[in-house]
Amino acid sequence: MDEEEKQRRIQDRANWKTARPKKLPRPAYWPFFLALGVSFLVWGILTSWIISVAGLVVMIIALMGWITELRHEQE
Repeated sequence: MDEEEKQRRIQDRANWKTARPKKLPRPAYWPFFLALGVSFLVWGILTSWIISVAGLVVMIIALMGWITELRHEQE
């Protein structure tokens, strides 16, 4: 297939397919809070156990929220 044939095939819209997914998921903020919890957990290992506990709590809540959102998105 030469270059001209490739260009003609690309420009022919009959060969195009619709992109998937047609409906994009809503933006999620849970990954941000999960990363924040992991950061606090690691920071707490270096400084104080209180910060580690706070990071662990934030991480668990974010993980549960993200999983719940993903489960409800499929329905």
